[in-house]
Amino acid sequence: MLQNPTIEAFSKRLQLRRRVWGIAAALLPYEASGKVDVEAFQRHLVATHQVHLTNAVNMDTGYVNFLSETEKRDVMRWTRHALGEGVSFVAGAYIENLEGDVVALYRQQLNRITEAGGVPILFPTTRLHGKSAKQKVATYQAICREYPQVFGFELSPRFAPNGEIFDESTVRGLMDIPEMKGLKHSSLDRVLEFERLALRDTHRPDFRIFTGNDLGINMIEYGSDYLLGLATFAPEKFAERDQLWETGDPRYYALSDALQHLGNVAFREPIPAYKHSAAVFLHLTGRIATDVTHPKNLRRPPWEAEMLQDCARRLCYPSTL
Repeated sequence: MLQNPTIEAFSKRLQLRRRVWGIAAALLPYEASGKVDVEAFQRHLVATHQVHLTNAVNMDTGYVNFLSETEKRDVMRWTRHALGEGVSFVAGAYIENLEGDVVALYRQQLNRITEAGGVPILFPTTRLHGKSAKQKVATYQAICREYPQVFGFELSPRFAPNGEIFDESTVRGLMDIPEMKGLKHSSLDRVLEFERLALRDTHRPDFRIFTGNDLGINMIEYGSDYLLGLATFAPEKFAERDQLWETGDPRYYALSDALQHLGNVAFREPIPAYKHSAAVFLHLTGRIATDVTHPKNLRRPPWEAEMLQDCARRLCYPSTL
């Protein structure tokens, strides 16, 4: 019997036929020479946009923690050129490798992102670890002030050392910031995400919770939207799944299960190596020319393609293996 009243309530409350906002965190592909494959990156952004998913760049999937400030600006410039004027995208505001005042550093990032036509999402920083909820919320209020829209970000330390999962007081305070329109929740913990949804529903119903749980992509059934690295593996399959859910088509379940199988394989430990899995999968399915990643990123074993070949088959993709 379920002991947690939040879980029990959500287990009885599937949000059938709900329109889902899907955001795919874009992989940054590399050529065999080690240079960014800009054309492949832009083609993938366009393909993602064409199936009505929003692109997110300079995220963990795009190696933001390894990129220089110049490289991050290049990524946004390539994104804007690929998508054209007026097409919105999400971009990470990441300050971990920069020196200076926290608020000023974030606002510099937000200025660049909004000037490029993007919506900023605030990566957590170790500089706020250990601060009280009141201090964190005050800092985020100062960061977000007068921007049209900003997203927050809870990130499990399993993904990156700067990650942090907030306490409930902090989350409630973030929901009270008018400029903050949503929060990406990447704890990989369904129970905690249910609690975020329950708080959202009672405290600020228009606030978006974007699941970052690549091991639980069916959180959309309970009211989460999503911002997933897994979605960059197969954006058109995620778009198809979302449409099937919205229309009440029972084929939703088989496709969701096949996508979840891919997520379970790609996001196994060590989790940061999922970016190499993404490169292998996109190369396997003919989307990019190589499975080369950023040189600092963890790599999967040589037999990764054989495992992902099965995932591609379940999703009815032809492959180049």
